[in-house]
Order: sequence, then structure tokens, then C-alpha cells
Amino acid sequence: MRAAGHTVESRGDGSTRERILMLLKTSGRMNAGDLSHKLELTEMAIRRHMYALESEGSVNIVSVRQAMGRPLHAYELTAEADELFPKNYHLLALDLLDELAEDPDTEALIDRMFEGRKKKLLERYEPRMAGKSLEQKISELAAIQNAGGYMVDIERQSDGNFILNEYNCPIAQVAGKYQQACKCELSLFEALLDVPVERTDCLAKGGGKCSYHIG
Repeated sequence: MRAAGHTVESRGDGSTRERILMLLKTSGRMNAGDLSHKLELTEMAIRRHMYALESEGSVNIVSVRQAMGRPLHAYELTAEADELFPKNYHLLALDLLDELAEDPDTEALIDRMFEGRKKKLLERYEPRMAGKSLEQKISELAAIQNAGGYMVDIERQSDGNFILNEYNCPIAQVAGKYQQACKCELSLFEALLDVPVERTDCLAKGGGKCSYHIG
């Protein structure tokens, strides 16, 4: 489920594994018997699904001690599985930014907030660029952005320059309204790579991707 980039939806027509994840989210720790009864599947089928979910990092298999007899195997969601469920972080961010923008006394804080975020990211990632060639720095930047969900690929041009493409923007809703986000990202890239970077396409402005010409 994680590899496909899916989230768990609150509906009854999802896949069996989505239904299992939803049950664990709403009911907490459950054993194979509980899940078998809820989903009308055999316990063997449940266990096959649970081993697959465990390998994906979505479920932990734990032993629960019984008053008598052998420990009972039960299943619970991992902390990582929380990311599979819908989030509305961008709505909270937009509401907070709008509050600042609507007040003349705090409007200037928005620029400072984005600039401060850029400085923190620069401090976090600059050590990863130390001693690397430009090509290695670009690969490292792609790894950083991919870890953040930006779906990056790199093209090497015949003139020796590079194009970095981002096919997803996790902050697109914020960037679409507050261009400071895009401006600070561009500035961050230039600081990390230590070469000129030009944005040639932008998802937040209706483009099909965010593209950066590097070099």
C-alpha cells in the first residue's frame, strides 16, 4: 500500500488490506480471530495479509500473554502506518498564514517565517553536500526531496548541465497562495548546490511539474 502511494479511505469497498488497516485504526490491537469474524475470512487468510502488511512496515505482530496457555499473537498499527490515513495539514497551515496576512501588524512575519524555514533546512542538509561534486550534490538533493515526497528525477543535458524535475509538491496548496514557499525552495537549492538554479516550470502555477535548470 505504501509503495503504491495510497491512503486508507473511510469506505467499505476498499481492498482487504485497507479494511484491515481501518479496523486496526478504529479498534486498536486485534487478533486473527477478531479480524476473521469482522471480515468473514479464514484466520489463515488474515495471517497472510498481516505478514504482507508487516513486511511493508504498516503492522506490528505482538505476543499477548494469556492467563493460561501459550501467548496469543495480535496485530497493531506501526507509527509509520499513520501516514496512510488522510491528513489536512495544508488547511491548518493556510488558516494560520491567512490569519497573519489579514493583520497589517503581522503580515511581514510571513516572509520571515519562510526565510526561517529555509535557513533551518539549509543547516540540516548542508553537511550532506560537503566534499561532493556538483553531480553528487544533485543526486543528494534528489534523495532529500524524494524523502519528502516530491517524486524527483534528474536529466543530464548534452551541455553538461542538469534538469531536476519534481512531479509532486506536498505543499502545493500553500505554495499556490504564498509564492514565498517557491522562492525559498529555489534559494535553498542554489545555496546547497552552490551554482545558479533557474525554475522553468512550477506545479503551484499550473505546470505539470516543477523543473529546475542547474548549472
